[in-house]
Amino acid sequence: MTRVSQFCDTVVLGKETIFSLTSLAVFCIMIQAGIVNRFFRLSPFLERRSTLNKAMLTLFTLLGLSSAVDARTYSTSFPATENPLSEGGNWQDGLAAGLDWTNIQTTPNFAFGTMPGNGAGTAQYADSTAVVGGTWGPDQTVTAAVQTLNPCDGGSIFKEAEIRLRTSVSPHSITGYEINFSVNMCNPYLEIVRWNGPVGSFTILAQINSSAVGVHNGDILSATISGTTITAFINGVQQLQVSDTTYSTGNPGIGFFVQGITGVDNQFGFTNYNATDGVGNPAGLQPSPPTALSVQ
Repeated sequence: MTRVSQFCDTVVLGKETIFSLTSLAVFCIMIQAGIVNRFFRLSPFLERRSTLNKAMLTLFTLLGLSSAVDARTYSTSFPATENPLSEGGNWQDGLAAGLDWTNIQTTPNFAFGTMPGNGAGTAQYADSTAVVGGTWGPDQTVTAAVQTLNPCDGGSIFKEAEIRLRTSVSPHSITGYEINFSVNMCNPYLEIVRWNGPVGSFTILAQINSSAVGVHNGDILSATISGTTITAFINGVQQLQVSDTTYSTGNPGIGFFVQGITGVDNQFGFTNYNATDGVGNPAGLQPSPPTALSVQ
């Protein structure tokens, strides 16, 4: 008789692969925790492979894990000082990989741009950009907490904290979707933009110009893409949505944009970041707690 411990050390039963290694590991943890035994008596099933396969599929479906356990997730609070952002080679940057854009850099618990803000020609669109490397599923959710020091820099100044979805970076080309959150309360707006490849080539798909979408220090910015639908959130509340069929693959990432002012690139950025290749909770991060408070 095959024992549970032997089963948990085996990826393939006979000629049938049940689930991926991730799913199998989760299942074995559930066995050890006694969760599985609430639903099935394992010993008879372990000798009947096809029945076990059906039982496992039913179990994962009942627990809502059959699709979630294999979702890819990347989370960071940017713990190191880096220029460009790398975190052990996990990020591709706009200048280092794309050549025509600018990099993102970090100090502990803070990621920000390096765009000077006074570029001319196509250089004025050289957003600081970074995407998480590797292979990602097409449905993606990104959530990031924003830090901004100056709430108002004048109505003609553009400062954006950006979330990227389905983005691909290669020399002289960045494609994908960008969600632009203005962090200048004197020029508040929210945009969903498609990048078409060359620097300066982009299409605004949807836009709001309103103080209702102005971003404050500590706000949680989120964006999702599911199928062809792109949705933007502020503090978990949906603000803008649009559909586009251009890109079906790519990676999540971040970006920053400055125009009309210099010396402010390190005055706004993200304090933490989470990406997953699924449509999850758009308010998954919490703002950093305030510091230097006293009780009177």
